[in-house]
Amino acid sequence: MATPVNNSDVVALDRANVFHSWAAQGALNPLAIAGGAGSTVWHHEGRTYLDFSSQPVNTNIGHQHPRLIEAIKQQLDTLTTVAPSHANHTRALAARKVLSHAPSNMDKVFFTNGGADANENAIRMARLHTGRDKVISRYRSYHGNTGAAIVATGDWRRIPNEYSRGHVHVFGPYLYRSEFWAETPEQEAERALQHLRRTNELKGPQSVAAVLLETVPGTAGILLPPPGYLEGVRALCDQHGIVLILDEVMAGFGRTGDWFALDAFNVRPDLITFAKGVNSGYVPVGGVIISEEISATFDERGFPGGLTYSGHPLAAASIVASIEAFEEENIIGNAARIGADHLEPGLKALAAKHGVIGEVRGRGVFWALELVEDRQNRRPVSAALMGRLKAELLHRGLLPFIADNRVHVVPPAVVTPGEIGLALAIYDDALSNTN
Repeated sequence: MATPVNNSDVVALDRANVFHSWAAQGALNPLAIAGGAGSTVWHHEGRTYLDFSSQPVNTNIGHQHPRLIEAIKQQLDTLTTVAPSHANHTRALAARKVLSHAPSNMDKVFFTNGGADANENAIRMARLHTGRDKVISRYRSYHGNTGAAIVATGDWRRIPNEYSRGHVHVFGPYLYRSEFWAETPEQEAERALQHLRRTNELKGPQSVAAVLLETVPGTAGILLPPPGYLEGVRALCDQHGIVLILDEVMAGFGRTGDWFALDAFNVRPDLITFAKGVNSGYVPVGGVIISEEISATFDERGFPGGLTYSGHPLAAASIVASIEAFEEENIIGNAARIGADHLEPGLKALAAKHGVIGEVRGRGVFWALELVEDRQNRRPVSAALMGRLKAELLHRGLLPFIADNRVHVVPPAVVTPGEIGLALAIYDDALSNTN
């Protein structure tokens, strides 16, 4: 048996040997996680936390779902790895399962190791399909930490990493902090679309390969697209022969209470990228869902891309088991009901009580509380206040997702009404004791 460890031992070992993402290494004090089940995790000394971060918003099916664990174990006994050039039954089943919930114009899946390289390869496909170079994406976005994906990203992480070519950014709709002086969702949609149209015109539509959008921007603030916006983007792409890529890495597979976030809108993309929720990160995996038209581009022309672990059998087995669990346990329906019946009314009640909450927005198990100093001027609260709030939430046994001046309320899609009630009480208490 392994030698028992405590939290201090684990953190010390981690600090000595592990280089962490997006962090100044000297200031780190990571929380040690020893185990988890469903919507709960715990550390080595037994303290439990409601995981309302879903880790990096990916454990949609919860921690340690027995069906996924058993599928991975069975695949280990059958075949642990296989080159992507071979046919493999588990990989083929995983692709079929993914396609069964995608729009009907999709016919192939290219598997990757995660969401970043899914977006990377989607951009590559769009450029090769169109013979064009430029990619338009939004400032409020995150698409991953590889060459083109990080430059397509709109937030600060793009700036020290701008090595990829041909990227153009625009403002998307965000009525609460409108860049367009809009007063209604309809105005915001139309003005954001006009901004996109003009940018496309000035950059040269004949040089634009793709428009890459998160269907619902996640890390950037859980920004639901207003009515008509995505449909307008589709129309613009159709007019100019531009590939529409919808990034569903965070929003897909139950997060919004739908199989894909795009299901709530009248839009069919040419490419869909996915990762995270497809198997809740039990084994690293992602992919690109490819339309029939783009897939046909490579029928007689080789695709110049690939990964050693594309469609890894352990990952494929976890995808099959995950989607079967979603189907048979009605996990998508649970996420939708939790959002409509518990999170939306509960978070709006918090906003009515706490003036620091400027806006509540979201869908399914994908919500954000935007915190402001004053509801009139909407000035974001300080980083120091957000730090204190995070400490208060952890102290009360809730693992939060904090981004800028926002609390993202993103539990697993298997969360129960009782767990939501407990979490809402913790948010309420923590907000009352943060100043």
